[in-house]
Parts: sequence; C-alpha cells; structure tokens
Amino acid sequence: MNAPPLLSLAIWVPVLAGLLVLAAGGERNAPLARALALIGAIFGFLVTIPLYSGFDAHQAGMQFVELVPWIPRFNVQYHLGVDGISVLFVLLNSFITPLVVIAGWSVIDKKVAQYYASFLILSGLMNGVFAALDGVLFYVFFEATLIPMFIIIGVWGGPNRVYAAFKFFLYTLLGSLLLLVALLYLYNKSGGSFAILDWHKLPLALAPQIALFFGFLLAFAVKVPMWPVHTWLPDAHVEAPTGGSVVLAAIMLKLGAYGFIRFTLPILPDASRELAWFMIALSLIAVVYIGLVALVQTDMKKLIAYSSISHMGFVTLGLFIFNAFGVEGALVQMISHGFVSAAMFLCVGVMYDRMHSRMIADYGGVVNSMPKFAAFMMLFAMANCGLPGTSGFVGEFMVIMGAMKANFWLAFAAASTLIFGAAYTLWMYKRVIFGAAANDHVAALIDLNGREFTVLGLLALAVLAMGVWPLPFTEVMHASVNELLRHVALPKT
Repeated sequence: MNAPPLLSLAIWVPVLAGLLVLAAGGERNAPLARALALIGAIFGFLVTIPLYSGFDAHQAGMQFVELVPWIPRFNVQYHLGVDGISVLFVLLNSFITPLVVIAGWSVIDKKVAQYYASFLILSGLMNGVFAALDGVLFYVFFEATLIPMFIIIGVWGGPNRVYAAFKFFLYTLLGSLLLLVALLYLYNKSGGSFAILDWHKLPLALAPQIALFFGFLLAFAVKVPMWPVHTWLPDAHVEAPTGGSVVLAAIMLKLGAYGFIRFTLPILPDASRELAWFMIALSLIAVVYIGLVALVQTDMKKLIAYSSISHMGFVTLGLFIFNAFGVEGALVQMISHGFVSAAMFLCVGVMYDRMHSRMIADYGGVVNSMPKFAAFMMLFAMANCGLPGTSGFVGEFMVIMGAMKANFWLAFAAASTLIFGAAYTLWMYKRVIFGAAANDHVAALIDLNGREFTVLGLLALAVLAMGVWPLPFTEVMHASVNELLRHVALPKT
C-alpha cells in the first residue's frame, strides 16, 4: 500500500478549504464561512503531524518525496520533499493558521469569506515553498504567496493600506525578478534540469557564483527583510489587520531565510564563504541599528515590526558563521520568532480591538482591568527579550555560542541584541501595562474572553515548551544541518 501524499495534502488541503470557504460563504453566510475556515485550518494542521511523527531524524536527505512530471518539455516536475530543516517550517505554518482563524472570529465582520479564504490559500502556498524541490515549482509558490498577502493588507488594513500593500508587493516582486534570472542560469548550466538538488552538485566557478549570490541576495534579503531593504515591513505591519501581521511575521519572513538555506549556501558555497563578512556586517547592522530604531517607536505594532527585523538579523548572522551552533541556532530562532512575534502581534490586536489605538501613550495601567492578559503579555515580552526558560533564549544563545567559536568580538556585538531587546520590549510593557489606569477607556477594558485566552494559551505553551525542552526541535534538524555544513565546507571549483 502506498503512503499517502502528506506534502501534497499539507499544500492543497488549506488551498481547497479556502476555495470552499469562498464558494460557500457570502455576506449572509459569515458563520458558515468561519466554521468551514476553522475546520479546514485544523484539518490542514492535522495532516502535517505525521510529517513529524514519521520523520527519521537520523537521515539527512529528503523524506516524504513526491515526484510527478508537470511540464515534460522543459523538464519541470511536481517535486516535493522535506528534510530536517524544512519539515519544522511546514509544521509551524500549519500550527499558526488555525490560531489566525480563531483570532479573527468576531473581529472581521466584512467580506468574512474572502478574508479567511485568503489566509487558507496563503497557508497552503507557503507550505509549497518549504516543500518544493523543483526550481519552477519553488518560484511559482514563492511568487504566489504575494497575492493573498497583498489582498489581506489592501482590503482589511488600516487607513494607508493601499500604499503599504503596493510597497510590499513592489519591493518583493523586484527582488524576485533577479531570482528568476538566477534560476534560468542554473537551468542552462545543469543541462536542462530544474531539480534543486541537482543544482547543489554544480561545479560553478567563483565569478558566476558571486553574480548568482547577489541575484539570490536581493530576492531573499527583501523577504527576511535585511537592512537596508527592510523599509516595507513597518508600513506593512502597521496597516495590516492583526491576522496579516501574525502571518507576515511568523511565517512569511522565514521564506527569505529559508531561501538562503536551500539555494545560496548549498549551490554557491564558495561565494557564501567569500562574502560571509558582507552578510555578517549587514546582520549586525540589523541587530544593533534596528534595535536602536525600535527604542524610539511610539506605535506598538511598529516597535514589534522593528523588533522582528532585529531578530531576523540574528538568523542571517547564524547562517553565515558556518558552524552547527550558528545554523541550528538560526533555525531555532526562526521557529521561536514564529511563536513570539505571532503572540506579540495578537496581544496588540487584543488591545486594539477594545481601544482602537496602537499608540503606547494611550495606554497605561492595563493590568488593573486585564490581569490575565497582562500575565500572558509579560511571558511573551520576556521571550522577546530572550529570557532563559523561554523559546527566545535558546536560538539566541546558540547563535552567540556559534559566533564565539568564530570570533569573540562578533559574539560580543551579537549579544548586544539582548540588551536592546530588553530595553525596547520592557519599556513598552512598562508603559502599557503597569501603573494606575491612564484614562477611563483603560479602566473600562474587559479581560480576555475564551477565544482570546485559547489562542494566547496555545502560544504560551509553545514558547515555554521550546524554552524548557528544545530537543524535539534540534534533534530533527541536526543531521540535515551537518550535511549542509559538510557541503558548504567542500570547495567545488
């Protein structure tokens, strides 16, 4: 008996659920649209669990592989597979999707079916990015993710939503055009193959490697986003609805870092080593400079958006110091950031739904009227600072350890993020939560309802579980990371 196509199910169950929601839910059928969306999101998560339970952590290669001819004339194939790196992102994405559906349950009251359909389709497309092993298939999924997020920001966003949506779309599209050129070059050099794993074996000279490196860099750096191509992210976060900010921070930013892992490092190892100093410099600027920028923000969403850029700088730093601590730390940091950033944006969303303001100055003394919420937000703020015992500490500690093996001063500069992270996060938390109630609106706030408690509770469990016992995450990725580093260390010229 053949095994079920788990990766295809992970991709197409959410997409088909989204289309079903779109077909069944009109303006008068909002309750039906919500119910179908929740069922589809939960089922989409359940079909990914066997990917983890059936995963062989001792094997470095691709597992759950599916291979079907798609466009035979150009040797394009529907080729899917996951290793110890990508399987965790599929699970993270599928875990976040039901939480986003629940979080918008009573908040979204216009075009409900279209809202949920956009998120479900986006979830399936992002699983496709993490599972694709064919260059064309990867590019199709990578580009297609722009459309639902563009719609989410542009339709359900804030007053400047159209500006933010177009800025997001144009930035990411421009980078992706260079990615397409790079993919076509590799197709020609490999004798007509779009198989990404074949490209890993190409003996490219240093000069073309460097040219391709910058082609990949712009596409993936915009997605991360790295300094200085980060300016679209704060605008997108501020204007996006809460669910859009959650998915953008928790999953979409990971597509860029994943591109470095799947394309840049294994296909261009010589260029990666040659230009590692450049990537490390950009990463440290993001960690330090963007951390300082976050300190002066007055809008909670904008502060958390800049915090995301700083934390993702930690990720790219870990990837380009070329040791197991650094790369595994970067991966753990990405998973942790998915939980923590989702939780932080949901916390802001909870307050915004009640007060219709994101400005720090409009709050103060929230703990007096929302003690349960204040406790949850304290945990997530501490995780954002990198407190030991939370998921935020594990990845940052591993990256700093990896940086220490490479260079003490590199580790010293990277560790500054712990100081800046604590400064801007605790400053925001103190101003918003502690003290006497700042005004009558704050005094009248109502604490978490059951739906909000469930969403934040699940994320709190994830943050604590990963912080206390990270082994289930690190043991899955260990063999694949070691294989990647062995590959990058070997000269191919």
